[in-house]
Amino acid sequence: MTVLSQTALLTELEPVVEKNLDRHLSLAKEWFPHEYVPWSEGRTFDGPLGGEAWSPEDSTLPEVARTALIVNLLTEDNLPSYHHEIATLFGRDGAWGTWVHRWTAEEGRHGTAIRDYLTVTRAVDPVALERARMVHMSAGYQNVHDQEMLHSLAYVSFQELATRISHRNTGRATGDPMCEALLARVAADENLHMVFYRNLLGAAFELAPSQAMRAVADVLANFQMPGVGIDGFARKSVAIALAGIYDLRQHRDEVVMPVLRQWNLFDVTGLNADGEAARDQIAAHLETLETQASRFEDRRAARAARVSATTQA
Repeated sequence: MTVLSQTALLTELEPVVEKNLDRHLSLAKEWFPHEYVPWSEGRTFDGPLGGEAWSPEDSTLPEVARTALIVNLLTEDNLPSYHHEIATLFGRDGAWGTWVHRWTAEEGRHGTAIRDYLTVTRAVDPVALERARMVHMSAGYQNVHDQEMLHSLAYVSFQELATRISHRNTGRATGDPMCEALLARVAADENLHMVFYRNLLGAAFELAPSQAMRAVADVLANFQMPGVGIDGFARKSVAIALAGIYDLRQHRDEVVMPVLRQWNLFDVTGLNADGEAARDQIAAHLETLETQASRFEDRRAARAARVSATTQA
């Protein structure tokens, strides 16, 4: 079975890109970040304009919701690095290039809207937020598989859906209808992005099934969210998982499994030996995820019981 080069894959998949780009543009809804921000609640901060310094009492949002909002925003902030990665890999010409720029433009709205909301509502310390942005963006982002197109398509198929769920659940965790509406709008964009990438890799399964299977196996084995480089990401991720905003169970059942089902991954035919081995690895990984998710749920339940007992004592 012939192994297709990166150039051949780009060329063969371009008609699929064009078709799905047209689909995306027909479904994507125009929206405006300023319409989701309660500007009348804003007031001047301290500094050159002599306003009021930020205080933790300024925010009524739960702490874990603020943590999730910061992680989500810092992740969105690294857009220049993401654009560089996909523009380098997919190119800037033809349907591929049109998609790269359209995706970047849509993603840019997310950071704008979330930052404006957080600043106007004084939900977070703006000084700490800006310092965290500078640190995170200064480190940049590099795709683990930045030279492999199918690996990159597999990664974003899962990552965009994971981001959608994280935004959606963060909005609910805030208890603020305005924030929930904003993040639901952002999540809707992320879902369309996921469908675009998922459809491309679905086409790749028909074009080069073994290469696509290997890409999925490799990506799932080492999957990390793009915000992994954020300072204190591990600690923040645990808090977010304990709150049920994004945890292993959601990762397995709401992200990985739905995408795999869309590809009919376990019914793909025409695999070579490595493709079959990759599919076996995916099956084993799903079993591992199930075990890990169940253990985490047990630990979280035990922790909640201890906290409840302490509170009632």
